[in-house]
Amino acid sequence: MTQIISPFKIRQAIQHINQGDVIAYPTEAIYGLGCNPLDEEAVLKLLALKKRSIDKGLILIASSVEQLAPYLQLTETIVSRIQASLLEPVTWVTPAQAWVPKWLTGTHSSLAIRITKHPIARLLCVENEGPLVSTSANISTMPATKKPWKISKNLNTKKLFVVPGEVGELKQATPILDVFSHQKLR
Repeated sequence: MTQIISPFKIRQAIQHINQGDVIAYPTEAIYGLGCNPLDEEAVLKLLALKKRSIDKGLILIASSVEQLAPYLQLTETIVSRIQASLLEPVTWVTPAQAWVPKWLTGTHSSLAIRITKHPIARLLCVENEGPLVSTSANISTMPATKKPWKISKNLNTKKLFVVPGEVGELKQATPILDVFSHQKLR
């Protein structure tokens, strides 16, 4: 997937993230909502926009395993499985470090993570120098969108910075797999 990415738009998105805002951006299959995962207020804003329960937990995307390492209880086996899946987008449910906030893990002791290959999402993580929350840009009971112009309407807000770009070629959201059993959770 080749996309022209405006450095100005990326800088604007990072400014919004640093100010505690929620942004929308293209991912492998749909438009996602994201924010700084360690900014509780920002995460709670994101959950309120989606009308999503904090108990469910959220996905973190990153440009590398190294960006996610502080959040996870990594073993050689886990890193090998994540590295082996880098050619196709997979979200892995992995054991979280004890310090990871409940607004990320929900009622679980694990964290859902993905190394993104989408050029815009990846660049956002690189420029942010860390992972981002990633969840579909829709109200929880509504269908996800692939079109940036639908996001503000679907979420009933005009206060959302939307990074322009095309979503990836996946027809549906990335599969979610347990890192140990490989059981498909979504």
